[in-house]
Amino acid sequence: MKAGIVGLPNVGKSTLFNCLSNAKAQSANFPFCTIEPNIGVVNVPDPRINRLEELVKPERVQMATVDIVDIAGLVKGASKGEGLGNQFLANIRECNAIIHVLRCFDNDNIVHVDGNVNPIRDKETIDIELQLKDLETVEKRLEKVNRAAKTGNKEAQVEQALLNRIREALLQAKSARTVIPQNNDEESLMEDFQLITNKPVLYVCNVDESAAVNGNKYVDQVRELVKDEEAEVIILSVGAEADITELESYEERQVFLEDMGLTEPGSAVLIRAAYKLLKLQTYFTAGVKEVRAWTINIGDTAPKAAGVIHTDFEKGFIRAEVIAFEDYSNYGSEAKVKEAGKLRVEGKEYIVKDGDVMHFRFNV
Repeated sequence: MKAGIVGLPNVGKSTLFNCLSNAKAQSANFPFCTIEPNIGVVNVPDPRINRLEELVKPERVQMATVDIVDIAGLVKGASKGEGLGNQFLANIRECNAIIHVLRCFDNDNIVHVDGNVNPIRDKETIDIELQLKDLETVEKRLEKVNRAAKTGNKEAQVEQALLNRIREALLQAKSARTVIPQNNDEESLMEDFQLITNKPVLYVCNVDESAAVNGNKYVDQVRELVKDEEAEVIILSVGAEADITELESYEERQVFLEDMGLTEPGSAVLIRAAYKLLKLQTYFTAGVKEVRAWTINIGDTAPKAAGVIHTDFEKGFIRAEVIAFEDYSNYGSEAKVKEAGKLRVEGKEYIVKDGDVMHFRFNV
């Protein structure tokens, strides 16, 4: 599961990527600095794993991760191949969610591709290009489906109706995600279409250091614009985050954050939001050899969760021993949880909850 960082050239995408992944992608003050997409495997900050480490004292700790992709900047006309348009659109199609970075700071020393700062215009530029590309995809698919629908093919008629609704939305400059599937068949079709504007989106307002806590007029404009999109807006001072990552000690970083009025780096907030955007959650295994966070999809059953460790665990699943994280933390050990009667035995139908501490019994 990958989240792609998108935006116009020079809005801070690569600098943000460096903060998130410490991968040191090239970042510079000119358009198309990023050409090939950079991929970073990023640890998901989670205080729960720190607590488990404190209680269990394992030999090693493994955090959950999420893949973040830094994609080339997009410009007006990208849907027709302008700039690096075709490459950009192919790269973002491969991602599962979009982190849309908007420039929300004034700085005459950093060139804006359109000459001045206007996050509303910038967002619309990106949206229109993605919508145009999706419109092209929908119309090509409709050409085939229309022929099948004329013969009375019921499945084709269902697909035709949905495609026409999506086409109408795109023509009104609305993204595909605004078209709500009316049943399970339409939901499956929406996934099958692989439309770029159907991907969930998170907006990151890149501000200067003084606006890192409360935002500014540009952030207010963005919030007003996206209020009906059910999309989260995060304020991040990418330049300040870059400075924080250069500091060697935890103490120095904390002093820097306190001076800014923050309790944790904005990048940590963003990583957790991206994880949530991808509809992912975490369960834990806890033993003296290793405390580990495992990544699963929200709604996964216990056998599915077991299969993340090894496919044999899923095939031969018998049961799961489950402790809620809060109980583990409160009682302090697995033994004390058992004494208190808080350990549960769950079967194949159990839907794993975020934060469950689990042991699996299986037979191959």
